[in-house]
Amino acid sequence: MASILDIIASETHGSSFKTYKYGFDGIEVPRFDYDDHQYHFTWKRYGETETHKKTVPLKRVVDQIVGTEPLFHYFLDGSRKTYKVDDMSYRNQIYPIIAGQVGVGCCLREQGEMFPLKAPAYERHLVISLPKVAKSSDWDDDELSFEYLLKKINARADLREKGVEFAKIIPYSTSVAQGDKIENKGIAVIQKYMAQREIRMVAELVRRGHLLPTRFLLKDGSLEYQVHGISSKAELARFKNNYQFVVGVSKSFNPAYCIDKDGRNNSSQIAQLPLYSRTPVQMYDSPVIGDVTFAVWFVRIRESRYTNNTFDGVLKLEKILVSDEQVEQGLDSEEVDMITANIINERNPVCYGADRRWANHLYPIYVTESYVKSKYLGESMFLNLF
Repeated sequence: MASILDIIASETHGSSFKTYKYGFDGIEVPRFDYDDHQYHFTWKRYGETETHKKTVPLKRVVDQIVGTEPLFHYFLDGSRKTYKVDDMSYRNQIYPIIAGQVGVGCCLREQGEMFPLKAPAYERHLVISLPKVAKSSDWDDDELSFEYLLKKINARADLREKGVEFAKIIPYSTSVAQGDKIENKGIAVIQKYMAQREIRMVAELVRRGHLLPTRFLLKDGSLEYQVHGISSKAELARFKNNYQFVVGVSKSFNPAYCIDKDGRNNSSQIAQLPLYSRTPVQMYDSPVIGDVTFAVWFVRIRESRYTNNTFDGVLKLEKILVSDEQVEQGLDSEEVDMITANIINERNPVCYGADRRWANHLYPIYVTESYVKSKYLGESMFLNLF
């Protein structure tokens, strides 16, 4: 029986080199990956109703809400694992073939108990990323160009026996900036696919009536998505409306983008945040998804003297501004304080020793992330599919 790579080579008129297969997470020199976006953005102004010139202490608010119903009931995490499964030659040039597992999951907390939401709780997608030059015709639509190939791969008897199916074949651009690796293009489109699945899960949570003013969703990572296909104001309004009770929390963020409203870097002030204090809220426009405005602020949840690195214990928080009033005046400062105080109260217990990011972890997010990753196929099993 022809392997998946043989089918790809045959159907796309490429030449397979049968190169060594490996997971990107385990083969490269470890590097620091940020949870937040990697795009330059434009700060507009302060993003809350009160003008704070200094950091805002929240210990009093934190103590007041101890023992009350937490604001956050739902916790969402998206994750992906990527692998290089082959090199193939097209038009006398060699391109990597990238495969990935994408997982998105949501957990619910009720009466102190954490468990997967019944629906939608979890989805896993297996994907393959091919260079655009592998398309049979330059006139083919990117989304539809590999549909026949996908059906042929999924028709393999061994995949059906294992209950395994690939969800999508995604083309990646072959134009690479100087110094960048072409593998990163393939990884990027898988990352984008993961973000799109997160967006769909949030929309489903809203459709089912889960998200309410007293039942927020805490989403692991930045809320800034590279969303395509929002072609009307009505669609954009629905997208923003879905996120009115969602807060994004980034465990790690790029200090180069810690900028005040005047464009000056203020990463040192963020690093020196007192315990249980937040920064003033800043407002910025996304260059990625167009007419969407974000509020962003930082909070310290752990004492710096007990941590190892400069930004350990500091979280970056984001919320989409939904209404015209919010865009004009910013978030209500009392709401910001309440959101932040609830997040501070999520800090314990922690995953000491289980994750190097323990100082920045919120326990329900850690549980949700662990749940999502536990559903992956083992690396050996996944690579042997090819």
